[in-house]
Amino acid sequence: MKILVINGVNMNMLGSREPEKYGQITLKDLEKDLYAFSFELGVELETFQSNMEGEIVEKIHSALNCFDGIVINAGAYTHTSIAIRDAISAVNIPTVEVHMTNIYKREEFRHHSYLAPVCIGQISGFGENSYKLGLKAVVDFLSKDNKNVF
Repeated sequence: MKILVINGVNMNMLGSREPEKYGQITLKDLEKDLYAFSFELGVELETFQSNMEGEIVEKIHSALNCFDGIVINAGAYTHTSIAIRDAISAVNIPTVEVHMTNIYKREEFRHHSYLAPVCIGQISGFGENSYKLGLKAVVDFLSKDNKNVF
């Protein structure tokens, strides 16, 4: 089983960006932890980060026939990008949306996700563990006979 983890806009700033919200972990540290967790789960993992919406769309398109599942934290694009939503819908790969912070305890504009309706689920508010929970969720989903549920 092969899973793609996509990090969107500003996620490369982890460790220095608003540490009171996101903690001290860097993106590199987060990815290292996820690779270790993927070994425990027995899955192959690839990570990708871009601040450019079109690059994220292209990466999602390239996942077709290459990945079994996607975990995505699109950052602020979650609340603005119909293009990323449409890309997820187009490839029809089970996708879990994750956020380190609880987007429903933040500014009102963050309460709406364009991605959630085309994802199998959404996890937010658990810091770096949101990624592990998302990875475990997509792996569990793919391991069961749920593939046609979403």
